[in-house]
Amino acid sequence: MSTDEPVPRPARPSAEAPSESEAKAPEPSGVDLARVALRAAKEQARARGDAAQQKKQARRSGLRSGARADRRDPMAFGAAINRLITERGWETPAAMGGVMGRWPQIVGEDVAKHCVPEKYDEDERILVVRCDSTAWATNLRLLAPTLVARLNEDLGHGAVKLIKVNGPGGAPRRYGPLRAPGSTGPGDTYG
Repeated sequence: MSTDEPVPRPARPSAEAPSESEAKAPEPSGVDLARVALRAAKEQARARGDAAQQKKQARRSGLRSGARADRRDPMAFGAAINRLITERGWETPAAMGGVMGRWPQIVGEDVAKHCVPEKYDEDERILVVRCDSTAWATNLRLLAPTLVARLNEDLGHGAVKLIKVNGPGGAPRRYGPLRAPGSTGPGDTYG
């Protein structure tokens, strides 16, 4: 061995040797951290932009109408009302409103002069009619089955199950010195 040759040194202790993780990736500095954050922000913005663009296209395509008629096109007022009634399931109440308006044609002029429909209970399917005298109320009670059949013909089966006939509402009770104690009021309706 000559003196010019380097002498091999013994290995350093493990505490002084660099670790494998330190050798692989150096810790990012401020500029590198800024680049990573910028890249992440750009990806998020691109994702939000894509979602907004898709939403915008969906909205835009929904507003356009083609060459042929479809449900979004303007329509006549009567057709729009009929469509609304059908969509909401208001056929029977709307038909009963028509019955209230056409009452004289349905029951006849004589009966219509003395008996007026007051209300329709949709749940119970009962038509309430008020008569101006007890005689007309009795007459309408006798005609009720025929009238129910005629109404169901017009409105559909089961639209009206019962007609409740009310007599006239009497005058409000007056209390005073000329009233007999225990009196129930007039016995008839002056009709």
